Amino acid sequence: MIRRPFTDHAPDAMPMPGLNPYVAEHASFGREILPATEALSWKDRWSEWFGRTAPLHLEIGSGNGFYLSGMAAQHPEADWVGLEIRYKRVVLAARKLRGLGLTNACVVRFDATHLHQLFPVGSLAGVHINHPDPWARDKQAKHRLIGREFLELLAPLMHRGAELRLKTDFPPHITALLEAAPGLFTMKAVYGDVLTEGAPWPDDVRTNYQRKADEKGVAVGAAWLVRD
Repeated sequence: MIRRPFTDHAPDAMPMPGLNPYVAEHASFGREILPATEALSWKDRWSEWFGRTAPLHLEIGSGNGFYLSGMAAQHPEADWVGLEIRYKRVVLAARKLRGLGLTNACVVRFDATHLHQLFPVGSLAGVHINHPDPWARDKQAKHRLIGREFLELLAPLMHRGAELRLKTDFPPHITALLEAAPGLFTMKAVYGDVLTEGAPWPDDVRTNYQRKADEKGVAVGAAWLVRD
């Protein structure tokens, strides 16, 4: 499938630019936010953007930035890019990065189905997905991110041995991931509930969404895969 490049709109080009105050803040925030139109030009030069050569990790769906900022703080030896589609969440994640003084991470407002426009083949050392939209109704299932088509898009961007981590409170996501993985990824571990079992990886960050699920007694599962 051929997709047009994903781009941000300038605030004054939007029909009602003042309706969402985060749109203007997104455009003027600073280094923690890399606008989509600029990010496209750095596709083959992420090491130049971060000012060093380091393992590059991607979080898809950064939400309010708890995981992105937490992992970037734990792993200063790596560089981190967070993808989020909503302006407010992009800004909130960027605020966390700035508040912690992190220079090894940024947030890009971008669509995950266009990843090939942001990252060259074999460039990613890890991909992290936390609580993707469940699209829980049967008629909405076609909108779910996790599936064979997405993994076929994602896998070439990851180098051999790179890790794919998923946390979700929607079990069909884990089922879909494991069914779509053969030939692209090898399963390393699957946990039914990280609250009782702990996460399969040692450096987990508890997201705000996970905290809310824990408070409601909803199991959060995890799957850990490795790029073949």
